[in-house]
Amino acid sequence: MPDETISVIDNRTGRRYEIPIRDGAIGAADLQKITTDGPAAGLMSYDPAFLNTASCRSAITYIDGERGILRYRGYPIEELAQHSTFLDVAYLLIQGELPDATQRDEWVDKITHHTLLHENIKKLIDGFHHDAHPMGVLIGVVGALSTFYPDAKEIGKADSRRLQILRLIAKMPTIAAFAYRHAIGMPYAYPDNDLTYAGNFLNMMWKATELKYRPNAVLEHALDVLLILHADHEQNCSANVMRAVGSAHSDPFSATAAAAAALYGPLHGGANEHVLRMLREVGSVSRVPEYVKRVRSGEMKLMGFGHRVYKNFDPRAKIIKQVADQVLEVTGKSPLLDIATELERVALQDDYFIKHRLYPNVDFYSGIIYLAIGFPVEMFPVLFAIGRTPGWLAQWQEGLLDPEQKIARPRQIYTGPAERHLPGVRAVAGTSAG
Repeated sequence: MPDETISVIDNRTGRRYEIPIRDGAIGAADLQKITTDGPAAGLMSYDPAFLNTASCRSAITYIDGERGILRYRGYPIEELAQHSTFLDVAYLLIQGELPDATQRDEWVDKITHHTLLHENIKKLIDGFHHDAHPMGVLIGVVGALSTFYPDAKEIGKADSRRLQILRLIAKMPTIAAFAYRHAIGMPYAYPDNDLTYAGNFLNMMWKATELKYRPNAVLEHALDVLLILHADHEQNCSANVMRAVGSAHSDPFSATAAAAAALYGPLHGGANEHVLRMLREVGSVSRVPEYVKRVRSGEMKLMGFGHRVYKNFDPRAKIIKQVADQVLEVTGKSPLLDIATELERVALQDDYFIKHRLYPNVDFYSGIIYLAIGFPVEMFPVLFAIGRTPGWLAQWQEGLLDPEQKIARPRQIYTGPAERHLPGVRAVAGTSAG
């Protein structure tokens, strides 16, 4: 028996149970031995939205919400954002270690040369209506890629998994940019192998008639940092979906499409859009105290503040605010940033927000940066999906290789009617509903 246990006394029967504690958790299946010996099975745990249930063991991302800590594979997010590239971080999440010089060159080269899309994919994108949301296009196209790469179903082969991972990380920006160009009626701009991952995405978004698109270095770096900050975040909604679909041994394109669909929801990937709407509603720095007062009274919500996990501060928010300052030095001052800065200052001095531990999260400033760079609001969740793809794939692969995992199949507490019968069926069968 493990050294650590928890003792449970069932007051219905008076029986005492010793339940082992492993890694700070008890196994939900251990509750099944707590029973009254009647027809019902043992106890279940009930935890809507997984507020306090661990669904897996993971070595990818560590979060300490009380202390505002976020680490990828042990590395603090602050160090990675300052000293690494997004593709370095993608390699770290999937392989477990940062690449050496040789590994980095090979990794970058392979991703760079997998950015092109099959010409028939362009026809698929052309089939969407001109005002189709780019996130809907992304979800549809990513799902369709599984039919272009039937070898993606060979998930038991390490070489096949690695190839699909390369394909997905490489092609997500291309799909995203093509969806945008389709919406605005511009011809597709093909990938440029001479550019970085972030620079190439900017090229595919905005190249016009110039022979060679040269991205602004500050904006290119800002986008790379934003992708790093969004690369993974433990068992969030979309990562949970990625693992759940992957547990059925679906191919990674199908699982990624499902994860992107979860991210499409306004409670997950659309939060920064709501922040922008709020800042526009506030309208000016002078109206900030009035707005905060309305939030305190429960009349309004302060979007971009608070987080399910972080109870002190979101470490990504500090980094992203610095990036916002750098971007706006290039693009020009933003009234929205002035409002956001003042809103943050006033709120963090207010007892209400201090008491409720409401601090700016990553969404509070990211939308301002995206808007300053030139991205329309509709592209915000798409940008999130590009950054999150390596994290999704790392989670998918880890779940697939975890011997403790089985196909996801949560239990339920049934609250519907007891057995009943159609009137005619009951009369013929002569059964009793008792």
